[in-house]
Amino acid sequence: MTIDPTEGSKPLMPAPPALAAFQKAALFLDFDGTLVELAGHPNEIRPDHRLADLLLRLSDRLDGRVALVSGRTVADIDRHMGRLPIAVAGSHGGELRSAGQDAIEVLAQSIPPGAQAAAQVFMEQNPGLMIEQKRLGFALHYRAAPGLEAAVAAFAERLTETHQLASQRGKMVVEFMPDGFDKGRAVAWFMTQPSFEGSTPVFLGDDVTDEHGFEVVSAQGGLGILVGDARETKATARLPAVADVHDWLRAFAT
Repeated sequence: MTIDPTEGSKPLMPAPPALAAFQKAALFLDFDGTLVELAGHPNEIRPDHRLADLLLRLSDRLDGRVALVSGRTVADIDRHMGRLPIAVAGSHGGELRSAGQDAIEVLAQSIPPGAQAAAQVFMEQNPGLMIEQKRLGFALHYRAAPGLEAAVAAFAERLTETHQLASQRGKMVVEFMPDGFDKGRAVAWFMTQPSFEGSTPVFLGDDVTDEHGFEVVSAQGGLGILVGDARETKATARLPAVADVHDWLRAFAT
C-alpha cells in the first residue's frame, strides 16, 4: 500500500507494516504531533483518554520495550499522562527514566541564564512570540506570528554561537538546549539496556527534531515512521495523522 503525498514534489512513502510483523520490536514514540494533536499552546494539548491504557497494553505485549521520547520534560509528560511505568526520555534525551523507576537521570546542565534573558528581551521586542520554559533549556514559539520566522532563525543562530548551545527547529518553534543531546542519542541509549537489547527499533515522530531518531533506528536495522504530511526525511514509512498512529498501535495491542 502506498500513501499519496500531499504535494506532487514530495516523495511517495509506504504505510508501515503491522507492528506484529517485526521480530522482537522495540517501540519509541514521540509525543506532540505523534501521540497527541498539536495545540496553540503546549499546555493546551488534550491527550485521548484511552492513550494511557493503550501505552500500558503495548508495553505488556512488548515485554516493556516501549519508550516515550519527547522534547518535553519527563515531569511534563507525567503531568499530562499520569505516572506511567514505561521508559521516558525527556528534554531531547537530556533526561532519562527507565521503566518502573522513579529516579530521573539528568545528563546535562541547564543552559546559561544569559541565553534565556536574551530570548526574553527578543520576545518582548516581537509581539506574538512565546517562551516555553523547560528543565534544561527553553523553546521559542512563533506559531502566533509566522511572519517572524526569518527573524527567529537569525536570532537562534546568534544565540547558539554566543552561548555555545544547540538548537533544533520544529513546527513553528526553535528549541534551545545544551549541546550534545538529541532524540537519536536517547534511542541509542535505551537500545543498550537489557530489556531492549537484541530488539528491532521502531521510531514514530512528526517533526524535524525526530530525524535523529529515524537515523538511529535505520542504522540498527529498524524502521522510522513519519507522522503527517510527506516530506524529505530519514523515515521510510508514513502514517498520515495522530488518529492513524492510534489505529496502527491499537491493532497490535488488542
